[in-house]
Amino acid sequence: MKTVGVIMGGYSGEADVSMASGQVVFESLAHKNFELFRVELRPKKWEAIDQGNKRYPIISDDFSFFIGDRKIKFDVVFNAIHGHPGEDGPLAGYFDMIGQAYTSSGQFASALTFNKAECNIILERYGFKVPKSIFLHAESSISEAEIVERLQLPCFVKPCRSGSSLGVSKVKSLSELEPAIKKAQAIDHKVLIESMVPGLELACGVSDHSGKVQSLAVTHIRPLGDFFDYESKYSGTTEEITPADIPAEVYEKIMRETEQVYQLLELKGLARVDYILDAEGKPVLIEVNTVPGFSAESILPKQAVYAGISLPELFSSCIENTLS
Repeated sequence: MKTVGVIMGGYSGEADVSMASGQVVFESLAHKNFELFRVELRPKKWEAIDQGNKRYPIISDDFSFFIGDRKIKFDVVFNAIHGHPGEDGPLAGYFDMIGQAYTSSGQFASALTFNKAECNIILERYGFKVPKSIFLHAESSISEAEIVERLQLPCFVKPCRSGSSLGVSKVKSLSELEPAIKKAQAIDHKVLIESMVPGLELACGVSDHSGKVQSLAVTHIRPLGDFFDYESKYSGTTEEITPADIPAEVYEKIMRETEQVYQLLELKGLARVDYILDAEGKPVLIEVNTVPGFSAESILPKQAVYAGISLPELFSSCIENTLS
């Protein structure tokens, strides 16, 4: 019997969302033939939790723990940590160093995709359409007036390295730009400002759980507010339509393009690529998520069910594929 740890929590503002995602994964795997533990990562505490909710401190040297005299080492870890350190690369780098198998993308791919600006620069050079943007960092001297002149309004201001739309603002006037930049800088000193692309917001889940890269489905996201912000993502108020009601050839193009992005960036496990379908009917890639949500309100689990894949099958297949 393989020993599996479902790792959740983390050090960012997405920790609570990660706990919800991890619990869904844990419950989905509960009846599979695994010795299963939850693993909570907090800034000053790493703990394994057994079925009886007893907690055991994790030894950071090799990510093991003891129950009595028995030392337990995970055969594989299912990564459900959104944000730092599970989605942005450090955890993958640590696991690589100690030889711990894990279900998500590697250190470089995780760090690259978590940095929205640098990832989009690379994807654009490979021919993928991305929004027009300006990348601000500590040495940037571009004026607010020049930003507006180049990108027009409305535009979006985002921390380069953050998830769940934390720190994201839709700017409709020049006076809103400076507060939006400061809001983003409170999360990351690197800031991405993107022109708004009017159109349908779409998301496509993708996975290698079957041993080959395959997209799951395309979902049309219809938030009640201005955009798909944190509240829209987790309040259950957003309308999500799977499959998206778009022309069949566009649907197929997004499915195949998502697989191409996955392979180009050398991703692993479950991922999601988000797009805007512009006025010309062309998909504009917004961002790549290497640890998408797995909670009850999340898009990818619903796409898997639509594709005829139960969550126990999806998550256990990810584990088996990682171990193969």
